[in-house]
Amino acid sequence: MNDTDGPDRVRRLCLALPEVTERLSHGEPAWFVRGRRMFATFADHHHDDRVGFWCAAGVGEAAALVEEDDQRYFIPPYVGHRGWLGVRLDVPDVDWDEIAELVVDAYRAVAPATLIAGLSGGSGSAT
Repeated sequence: MNDTDGPDRVRRLCLALPEVTERLSHGEPAWFVRGRRMFATFADHHHDDRVGFWCAAGVGEAAALVEEDDQRYFIPPYVGHRGWLGVRLDVPDVDWDEIAELVVDAYRAVAPATLIAGLSGGSGSAT
C-alpha cells in the first residue's frame, strides 16, 4: 500500500453509502451519517505507530476480531470502550473486501433504519 491508497480507498467505501459526509475530526478525515453520527475515522499514527482506521462495531465484534487477529485489528484509544474497532492498513495483504464489510457494518451501527433500508437488498453493499 502506498501512503495515499489507504485513506482514499476507505474514503470511497464510506462515501458510497447513503447520506454520508466527510469532515476532519481531531485532524483526521472522518465520515458521518447525515452530518451528525460518526461511524469511521482514518487514523494515521494517532498516538501510536499504526496507520489504519477506526470504526463503529457491533456488540462484541471488536473483541472477537482482535482475538482472532491482533496483528490486523486492535481496540482504539478513546472510543474502544464504546465498542469501536481499529483496523490496520499498514500490514501486508490488506483484505479490501473485508474492509468494505467492516465499513458497511459500522454504517449500520449508527445509521437510522430508513437509511439502512437504502442498502441494496439489506445485505450490506451500497446501492
